Amino acid sequence: LTRGFWSAQAQVCPIPRVRSASVRIMSDLRVHPAIEAVVNSAAEGSSVSPADFWNSFQEIVADLGPRVAAALRQRDAMQALIDAWLLERSGKVDAPEYEKFLKSIGYLVPEGQPFKVDTANVDIEIGSLAGPQLVCPVDNARFALNAANARWGSLYDALYGFDVISEEGGATRTGQYNKVRGKKVEEWAENLLSEIFPLQNGTYSQVTKFAVCNGALSCTLDSGSSTGLKDDSAFVGHNMKGDVLSEVVLRNNGLHMIIQIDPTDAVGKEHRAGVKGVVLEGALSAIMDCEDSVAAVDAEDKAKIYGNWLGLMKSTLTTKFQKGSQTMERGMNGDRTYVARDGSSASLHGRALLLVRNVGHHMYTDAVTYKNKDVPEGFLDAMVTALAASHDLKSKKNSRTGSIYIVKPKMHGPSEVSLTCELFERVEQALKIPTNTIKIGIMDEERRTTVNLMECIRAAKSRVFFINTGFLDRTGDDIHTSMLWAPAAPKGEIKGSKWIKSYEDWNVDCGLAAGLPGHAQIGKGMWAIPDEMGRMLVEKIGHPKAGANTAWVPSPTAAVLHSIHYHRVNVASVQQQLSSRQKASLKDILTPALLDKTLSKEEVERELQNNAQGILGYVVRWIDQGVGCSKVPDISNVGLMEDRATLRISSQHLASWLHHGVCTEEDIEAALKKMAAVVDGQNSKDPLYRPLAPACDGIAFQAARALIYEGTAVPNGYTEFALHKFRRQAKAARQTKL
Repeated sequence: LTRGFWSAQAQVCPIPRVRSASVRIMSDLRVHPAIEAVVNSAAEGSSVSPADFWNSFQEIVADLGPRVAAALRQRDAMQALIDAWLLERSGKVDAPEYEKFLKSIGYLVPEGQPFKVDTANVDIEIGSLAGPQLVCPVDNARFALNAANARWGSLYDALYGFDVISEEGGATRTGQYNKVRGKKVEEWAENLLSEIFPLQNGTYSQVTKFAVCNGALSCTLDSGSSTGLKDDSAFVGHNMKGDVLSEVVLRNNGLHMIIQIDPTDAVGKEHRAGVKGVVLEGALSAIMDCEDSVAAVDAEDKAKIYGNWLGLMKSTLTTKFQKGSQTMERGMNGDRTYVARDGSSASLHGRALLLVRNVGHHMYTDAVTYKNKDVPEGFLDAMVTALAASHDLKSKKNSRTGSIYIVKPKMHGPSEVSLTCELFERVEQALKIPTNTIKIGIMDEERRTTVNLMECIRAAKSRVFFINTGFLDRTGDDIHTSMLWAPAAPKGEIKGSKWIKSYEDWNVDCGLAAGLPGHAQIGKGMWAIPDEMGRMLVEKIGHPKAGANTAWVPSPTAAVLHSIHYHRVNVASVQQQLSSRQKASLKDILTPALLDKTLSKEEVERELQNNAQGILGYVVRWIDQGVGCSKVPDISNVGLMEDRATLRISSQHLASWLHHGVCTEEDIEAALKKMAAVVDGQNSKDPLYRPLAPACDGIAFQAARALIYEGTAVPNGYTEFALHKFRRQAKAARQTKL
């Protein structure tokens, strides 16, 4: 069994490259024209020239490139030692002995003395407020603008369009506006207002008029009496349309709700108090993703990503799109203004605070080459995204405190976090911006980072702005790391395993012990079922209750509904209570979810088909259409948000079962071919879709097979290498036809 391929001789993954035209910027540096153009555009009006930029970039590659290569080789070396140790014991592992072994090879590092982070100049969305965080592929300008503008959203729209409210009693949500459903929406919203902003007397369902008297909110009830808020301080301001009250601005746990009033509106004229809607503060922050949710495999793809990010940082990004027969144009929202209680003018941030996720250390790109070799893609990401964000350091339309927020994924342990911090310092020097301007978000999604999380945070104690449990990628890494231990448990059982609960708690425990509150976020993962908002409203409150002051959502609507959880839960109080509990179990974290029973033929077949369908459904869009994140129907036709993290789990799961003989290659082939027809049916209405069956020999199908059959050997179970290889083949084949 060969595991990994980061050899001493080859510092890059052997992905076949088709070299495109490049420009020689310096003697050893060649840059694709598309990347050169976007850097030239980003440099205009900045503190550096393109020549200075590329000179610094070449120095960074020369100095830090060998360190990245060494870190990747160390990953393989540690995995090889773990594999050998597990093979010697034939899967019979003693927990204390295993922990001792991991310490002996440097996988587990000693934990130092207690410390507190001192990250400075963070925005309130990072240090003070608790609320939803959107993740969005930045290669799609329309989606990126939707995410940036998702700071505010209509509660009425979210309730009307999704399953939070049932369709019983004629309250259907199809066709034209349904007044029956509209009435249920109003009742639901009024109940929420009564819960979060209770009145001294009565409920919002009894209010016939809102007014502002002497700087306070006054509500007239249907009895004719007047009442105010139980907590008068929850009213922070209002707006007028002429001499008529049009908006009431309320605040709870730092988050705002706005009651909109317009008796002339189609909805407002049907309401006793003229209320036409309730607007909630939704996504406090949004990650513009250059990594898992995009399909960026070459210079043109990267240039598109960088161009969109530059537009966001300059507040100039716009896009046009068709909606029915109309051409719509979308740009970035401005701040919301209102009249404060003292009569002065006040404003609220109109957009989510934008963060950017770069790629991990394991990715290389030929968009720029140094001495005829691909360069670390993360270096290019850091330099270009920070250069683009440097424009905001002047305007401060995104970060009011002058910070740049970069999320760094797939780091393995504190030494790699230190390397990233050194990279960021070099970028700051190159761009002539103050030290520690660039903050780092640590994705806790690889096991070596999890078990050494305190030391990872210590390595970035003046830069860290969040730690986040990326439980999907983390599951994929757990399966891969323990591949030779025993076959993985069925996926449904992994979700409820002991290690996941301890992992989630451990992340919060470490964050609180390191003093993140006030300096950084403690985050939780994605809600992956975008059509089941009713279920999300019930279940995702578990994240703030667990001590997380942010959690990921897949859409602006989900952000609106998830924000309700942060009204219902005071996260700061929860964190204070949790800070004294016993730390989660390292032993549990190091104990993978393994198959401990004999499965029936039907159970094996069901699991194989479930995995095969998920792989094919995601891969076919990635390879053929370049869609990095999409809603993919599962085997039961439930739409799931799929990205490379979910693909990593499914491919590693099948690789595990194949390696241990739970299934055969013939079983997997049968499942793939059967599910190819299912995926074709699920995509039959997509005019751009290319069927997988009956031939089952296209590039996308080949990619799916490679992900499974090469799953044991590929470093850490990462899917990027196969996806990039086959996507580039698909693009080349299409170009040849043209």
